[in-house]
Amino acid sequence: MKILVTGGAGFLGSHLCESFISQGHSIVCVDNLSSGNLTNIQHLLPDNKFQFINEDVSNRFKVNEGVDHILHFASPASPIDYYKFPIETLKAGSLGTLNVLDLAREKKATFLLASTSEVYGDPSQNPQKEDYWGNVNPVGPRSVYDEAKRFSEALTMAYHRRYGIDTKIARIFNTYGPGMRSDDGRAIPALVTQALNNKALTIFGDGSQTRSFCYVSDLVEGINKLMLSDISRPINLGNSEEFTILELAQKILELTGAESRLIFEPLPENDPKQRRPDLGNALKDLGWSPSVDLNKGLTETIKWFRKSAS
Repeated sequence: MKILVTGGAGFLGSHLCESFISQGHSIVCVDNLSSGNLTNIQHLLPDNKFQFINEDVSNRFKVNEGVDHILHFASPASPIDYYKFPIETLKAGSLGTLNVLDLAREKKATFLLASTSEVYGDPSQNPQKEDYWGNVNPVGPRSVYDEAKRFSEALTMAYHRRYGIDTKIARIFNTYGPGMRSDDGRAIPALVTQALNNKALTIFGDGSQTRSFCYVSDLVEGINKLMLSDISRPINLGNSEEFTILELAQKILELTGAESRLIFEPLPENDPKQRRPDLGNALKDLGWSPSVDLNKGLTETIKWFRKSAS
């Protein structure tokens, strides 16, 4: 198949490109490298089945050949990035999604949107089911990402209903693994980097807030199954095992052998108190559930960070 991945030089996008290439598919990777990095796809560039286009999806762009599937992953995706690039984040979710949907319509390709658990905001429901409408502050500092993704979901469903485009929506929960940037602001790379450098581990709030962490290989498998499915409504993809941030920090200390102390800083505005997916629909409709537990995933992630720092 010919598969186009926007944001293909980012953390998740590059893992998807690598997986698709290993399956024998041809890949068109589109990325403006604002938060992605060429090093993530450097090993794929010599492959004649891999094509890289340096382009901002907020601008219209052309692809000459036919395309079977389009996966729209282009967007800043961590707080440090969408706080730094608020307008660009909103444009990626609005103009970017519009442009890529138009490309899918032109190519008669299926379209998969990388949405996010952030559409649920600071949820009052736990675990979060796909029919939960969320608790989002539309003007808070996180809103540039939350509302961009909520709009992109609405736009995707409008194209599905109006033009009959074969669309899918993946609501992705916290995902981690090799290839993450140490400075992207998310909990696992931040805490692992601090531990490996024998620095104090920074905990925001009192550490009682919860997250559910999905290893990247599990997420890639879920995306692949959703891409090939006939499910047009949103589907949660993540791991339903829930941990407090304090528990996560303790696991990282154990696995790294670090003796770092913990320091506590104020919780950022609108930071969710809990985040855990209901995966019932993913299991029922896709036959998918994650298989990598946190200990195994963290071990592989820490190993990668050690190697990349050497």
